[in-house]
Amino acid sequence: MRSLFWRILASFWLAITLVAGLSILLGHMLNQDNWILSRHPGLNTLASRWAEHYEQEGLEASQRFLERRKQRFKVDVQVLNDAGDAVVPGTFPRRAADFEARQHNDQRRLPWRRLTTEYTSPTTGETYLLIYRIPHPELDSWHRESLLWPLSALGIALVVLTLFSLLVTLSITRPLSRLRGAVHDLGQTSYQQNSLAQLAGRRDEFGVLANDFNKMGARLQSLIGSQRQLLRDVSHELRSPLARLRIALALAERAEPEQRQALWPRLTRECDRLEDLISEILALARVDAEQALAEPVDVNALLGSVRKDALLSAPDQEIRLEAAPGLTLQGWPTLVERAVDNLVRNALRFSPPGQPIEISAGLEHERVVVTVRDHGKGVAAEYLTQLGEPFFRAPGQDAAGHGLGLAIARRAAERHGGSLTLANHPQGGFVARLEFPVTAVVGS
Repeated sequence: MRSLFWRILASFWLAITLVAGLSILLGHMLNQDNWILSRHPGLNTLASRWAEHYEQEGLEASQRFLERRKQRFKVDVQVLNDAGDAVVPGTFPRRAADFEARQHNDQRRLPWRRLTTEYTSPTTGETYLLIYRIPHPELDSWHRESLLWPLSALGIALVVLTLFSLLVTLSITRPLSRLRGAVHDLGQTSYQQNSLAQLAGRRDEFGVLANDFNKMGARLQSLIGSQRQLLRDVSHELRSPLARLRIALALAERAEPEQRQALWPRLTRECDRLEDLISEILALARVDAEQALAEPVDVNALLGSVRKDALLSAPDQEIRLEAAPGLTLQGWPTLVERAVDNLVRNALRFSPPGQPIEISAGLEHERVVVTVRDHGKGVAAEYLTQLGEPFFRAPGQDAAGHGLGLAIARRAAERHGGSLTLANHPQGGFVARLEFPVTAVVGS
């Protein structure tokens, strides 16, 4: 992580430095003449001040002004008018062509820098061409002094940009370090959901990532906890039939041959209970392990099949089915059928004889809702929140079962992004409500 920190910081800093340096260098190279004319103290105001002396005080005053400038800044100045004639008499030739030739010959003997600029007088409207000639040693000395301020400004800018790069780098690497610590804690099963609370409060991509990670961590912890609880419950539930089988086998070994025949039905019954329990445990495990692609589910056909199977197992029981036509959803048909079948079989266990079981299905707010109601005595209110947990059975139940049917139905609904709601019906009996989203599939 530290290597990433330094790589990001160095990348920001180098990029900013290169852009700033190249911009200054390129601007200096492309506009060197303009840079000198606008920055050199002997040239930046010379044209306007000369024109002022020339137009107000005459030729001699303007020439004396140029002589003072030459003595102070070592700058030779030639002023030409629109016709190309020299306005200021002196050692320069009076014709522009002659001046150019002399300038060329002078540069062969001495290292001069030649600059030209035009100036239009705001008073008279006359345009003058000013030609400057500066010795290179004098110009180089001025360059060294003039670069001190830009270099100082560049240094200050680099310090500010370095601090900015540091802040940007820290804003990227610190959240990554926190996420790395959270991942490590999650792997060590010591993850605390509030460890990323501050990061989750950010309104950027890291905040979204932290929120998603918190949800994932909570989900994984819940799954790990449920799996551990399931293992404990499975070991507890399996221990009872195995103990009964062991007792029956011990009795069979000591019994007489004619007594042994009476024990075989008991052994068979205990084996059947154990097989049913293991089948339900495997069914519960397959709900979370389902990896097939989601597909369209014909809810109407599925409910009809469940009702038909229930009537085969309980031919004397009345089962009413009311479903809106054309109900479909995207999911896993096996899981949906198992969830509804478990609710119907649970109703069959607790519904008194002569009372119907009511199955209804409809579409509510883009969700397929399936309800199963019986007319039994219901469940005490304090146990409703625990229903649907693996191996939980409300006290006072005498019907056969292992407490896995409702758990399988709830897991199947959650696998689809839905829910299972269990409650006592206001008019008596017990009602289970399954909700499945029509299009959104969480577990796909």
